[in-house]
Amino acid sequence: MKTPRIAIFVSGSGSNAENIIHHFRQTQTAEVAWIVCNNPTAFALQRAVKLGVPALLLDKKTFQQKTTLLELLKAQEIDWIVLAGFLWLVPSYLLEAYPERVINLHPALLPKYGGKGMYGMHVHEAVKANHETETGITIHYANAHYDEGKVIRQARCEITPSDTPEMIAQKVHALEYTHFPEAIEGEILKHLHI
Repeated sequence: MKTPRIAIFVSGSGSNAENIIHHFRQTQTAEVAWIVCNNPTAFALQRAVKLGVPALLLDKKTFQQKTTLLELLKAQEIDWIVLAGFLWLVPSYLLEAYPERVINLHPALLPKYGGKGMYGMHVHEAVKANHETETGITIHYANAHYDEGKVIRQARCEITPSDTPEMIAQKVHALEYTHFPEAIEGEILKHLHI
Protein backbone atom coordinates (compact mmCIF):
# COMPACT_ATOMS: atom_id res chain seq x y z
CA MET A 1 0.00 0.00 0.00
CA LYS A 2 1.26 3.47 -0.89
CA THR A 3 2.48 5.55 2.02
CA PRO A 4 0.29 8.69 2.32
CA ARG A 5 2.15 11.82 1.26
CA ILE A 6 1.75 15.13 3.08
CA ALA A 7 2.35 18.67 1.87
CA ILE A 8 2.89 21.15 4.69
CA PHE A 9 1.90 24.74 3.90
CA VAL A 10 3.84 27.36 5.90
CA SER A 11 4.33 31.12 6.04
CA GLY A 12 6.96 31.57 8.75
CA SER A 13 9.62 29.84 10.80
CA GLY A 14 8.42 26.29 10.14
CA SER A 15 9.17 24.86 13.58
CA ASN A 16 5.92 22.87 13.55
CA ALA A 17 6.70 21.65 10.03
CA GLU A 18 10.10 20.40 11.18
CA ASN A 19 8.53 18.69 14.19
CA ILE A 20 5.97 16.95 11.94
CA ILE A 21 8.70 15.83 9.52
CA HIS A 22 10.69 14.25 12.38
CA HIS A 23 7.54 12.60 13.75
CA PHE A 24 6.67 10.87 10.48
CA ARG A 25 10.28 9.85 9.83
CA GLN A 26 10.02 7.88 13.08
CA THR A 27 6.52 6.42 12.73
CA GLN A 28 6.55 5.97 8.92
CA THR A 29 2.72 6.17 8.86
CA ALA A 30 3.04 8.91 6.26
CA GLU A 31 5.75 10.92 4.55
CA VAL A 32 6.15 14.69 4.47
CA ALA A 33 6.88 14.97 0.77
CA TRP A 34 6.67 18.71 0.19
CA ILE A 35 6.88 22.09 1.89
CA VAL A 36 4.75 24.79 0.25
CA CYS A 37 5.64 28.30 1.39
CA ASN A 38 4.11 31.68 0.51
CA ASN A 39 6.88 33.84 1.99
CA PRO A 40 10.28 34.13 0.25
CA THR A 41 12.00 35.15 3.51
CA ALA A 42 10.46 32.41 5.68
CA PHE A 43 12.95 30.37 7.70
CA ALA A 44 10.82 27.33 6.82
CA LEU A 45 12.55 27.26 3.40
CA GLN A 46 15.96 26.86 5.07
CA ARG A 47 14.55 24.11 7.28
CA ALA A 48 13.27 22.31 4.17
CA VAL A 49 16.77 22.36 2.62
CA LYS A 50 18.36 21.16 5.88
CA LEU A 51 15.84 18.32 6.19
CA GLY A 52 16.04 17.35 2.51
CA VAL A 53 12.35 18.01 1.81
CA PRO A 54 11.53 19.61 -1.57
CA ALA A 55 9.96 23.05 -1.29
CA LEU A 56 7.79 25.25 -3.49
CA LEU A 57 7.64 29.02 -3.14
CA LEU A 58 4.07 29.98 -3.92
CA ASP A 59 2.81 33.40 -5.01
CA LYS A 60 -0.76 34.58 -4.48
CA LYS A 61 -1.67 34.39 -8.17
CA THR A 62 -0.59 30.73 -8.46
CA PHE A 63 -2.40 29.93 -5.20
CA GLN A 64 -5.67 31.36 -6.47
CA GLN A 65 -5.47 29.77 -9.95
CA LYS A 66 -7.31 26.52 -9.80
CA THR A 67 -5.26 24.38 -12.14
CA THR A 68 -1.59 25.17 -11.46
CA LEU A 69 -1.33 24.23 -7.79
CA LEU A 70 -3.61 21.20 -8.16
CA GLU A 71 -1.44 19.89 -11.00
CA LEU A 72 1.69 20.39 -8.89
CA LEU A 73 0.11 18.61 -5.91
CA LYS A 74 -1.01 15.77 -8.18
CA ALA A 75 2.49 15.48 -9.68
CA GLN A 76 3.88 15.15 -6.14
CA GLU A 77 1.17 12.54 -5.36
CA ILE A 78 0.04 14.55 -2.31
CA ASP A 79 -2.73 12.92 -0.26
CA TRP A 80 -2.97 15.37 2.68
CA ILE A 81 -2.40 19.08 3.23
CA VAL A 82 -1.32 20.33 6.64
CA LEU A 83 -1.46 24.05 7.42
CA ALA A 84 1.29 24.83 9.94
CA GLY A 85 1.31 28.58 10.38
CA PHE A 86 -0.01 29.26 6.88
CA LEU A 87 -1.70 32.66 6.77
CA TRP A 88 -3.74 32.59 3.55
CA LEU A 89 -7.33 31.35 3.44
CA VAL A 90 -7.47 28.06 1.54
CA PRO A 91 -9.42 28.47 -1.72
CA SER A 92 -12.50 26.31 -2.27
CA TYR A 93 -10.94 24.37 -5.19
CA LEU A 94 -8.31 22.94 -2.82
CA LEU A 95 -10.90 22.04 -0.19
CA GLU A 96 -12.95 20.27 -2.88
CA ALA A 97 -9.92 18.38 -4.17
CA TYR A 98 -8.95 17.34 -0.61
CA PRO A 99 -12.24 16.87 1.29
CA GLU A 100 -11.49 16.40 5.01
CA ARG A 101 -7.81 16.17 4.13
CA VAL A 102 -6.73 19.75 4.87
CA ILE A 103 -5.79 20.04 8.55
CA ASN A 104 -5.09 23.35 10.29
CA LEU A 105 -3.58 24.26 13.64
CA HIS A 106 -4.84 27.32 15.52
CA PRO A 107 -3.05 28.63 18.65
CA ALA A 108 -6.20 29.14 20.76
CA LEU A 109 -9.30 27.30 21.94
CA LEU A 110 -11.69 27.95 19.07
CA PRO A 111 -14.24 29.42 18.63
CA LYS A 112 -12.47 31.99 20.84
CA TYR A 113 -9.70 34.07 19.25
CA GLY A 114 -10.23 32.82 15.71
CA GLY A 115 -10.78 34.54 12.39
CA LYS A 116 -8.87 36.74 10.00
CA GLY A 117 -5.82 38.39 11.54
CA MET A 118 -5.84 36.11 14.58
CA TYR A 119 -2.53 34.29 14.36
CA GLY A 120 0.72 34.01 16.30
CA MET A 121 1.38 36.72 18.87
CA HIS A 122 -1.87 38.54 17.97
CA VAL A 123 -3.73 35.62 19.57
CA HIS A 124 -1.53 35.43 22.69
CA GLU A 125 -1.72 39.21 23.23
CA ALA A 126 -5.54 39.10 22.98
CA VAL A 127 -5.71 36.15 25.40
CA LYS A 128 -3.53 38.07 27.89
CA ALA A 129 -5.46 41.34 27.44
CA ASN A 130 -8.72 39.51 28.28
CA HIS A 131 -7.22 37.99 31.46
CA GLU A 132 -8.00 34.42 30.38
CA THR A 133 -7.09 31.69 32.86
CA GLU A 134 -6.51 29.09 30.16
CA THR A 135 -5.70 28.86 26.50
CA GLY A 136 -4.55 26.10 24.19
CA ILE A 137 -4.65 24.84 20.65
CA THR A 138 -7.30 23.67 18.23
CA ILE A 139 -6.51 21.22 15.44
CA HIS A 140 -9.30 21.24 12.89
CA TYR A 141 -10.24 20.59 9.29
CA ALA A 142 -10.02 23.70 7.14
CA ASN A 143 -13.16 24.97 5.46
CA ALA A 144 -14.08 28.07 3.46
CA HIS A 145 -13.83 30.36 6.55
CA TYR A 146 -10.91 31.16 8.84
CA ASP A 147 -10.82 28.82 11.85
CA GLU A 148 -14.36 27.41 11.51
CA GLY A 149 -13.85 23.82 10.31
CA LYS A 150 -14.72 20.64 12.20
CA VAL A 151 -12.57 20.27 15.33
CA ILE A 152 -10.30 17.21 15.49
CA ARG A 153 -8.63 17.88 18.86
CA GLN A 154 -8.15 20.59 21.45
CA ALA A 155 -5.51 20.74 24.17
CA ARG A 156 -5.42 23.22 27.05
CA CYS A 157 -2.88 24.92 29.29
CA GLU A 158 -3.24 27.14 32.31
CA ILE A 159 -2.37 30.82 32.27
CA THR A 160 -1.17 32.53 35.44
CA PRO A 161 -1.65 36.28 36.01
CA SER A 162 2.12 36.77 35.72
CA ASP A 163 2.38 35.10 32.28
CA THR A 164 3.42 37.45 29.48
CA PRO A 165 2.19 36.91 25.89
CA GLU A 166 5.66 35.43 25.16
CA MET A 167 5.29 32.95 28.04
CA ILE A 168 1.81 32.05 26.82
CA ALA A 169 3.28 31.47 23.33
CA GLN A 170 5.85 29.05 24.80
CA LYS A 171 3.13 27.05 26.59
CA VAL A 172 1.06 26.91 23.40
CA HIS A 173 4.08 25.83 21.31
CA ALA A 174 4.69 22.96 23.72
CA LEU A 175 1.10 21.78 23.14
CA GLU A 176 1.54 22.14 19.37
CA TYR A 177 4.70 20.01 19.29
CA THR A 178 3.02 17.25 21.34
CA HIS A 179 -0.45 17.16 19.81
CA PHE A 180 -0.22 18.29 16.18
CA PRO A 181 1.76 15.34 14.74
CA GLU A 182 -0.31 12.85 16.76
CA ALA A 183 -3.61 14.36 15.59
CA ILE A 184 -2.50 14.33 11.94
CA GLU A 185 -1.40 10.72 12.25
CA GLY A 186 -4.71 9.77 13.90
CA GLU A 187 -6.72 11.25 11.03
CA ILE A 188 -4.55 9.56 8.40
CA LEU A 189 -4.94 6.20 10.16
CA LYS A 190 -8.73 6.67 10.30
CA HIS A 191 -8.77 7.23 6.54
CA LEU A 192 -6.63 4.13 6.00
CA HIS A 193 -9.12 2.15 8.17
CA ILE A 194 -6.38 0.67 10.31
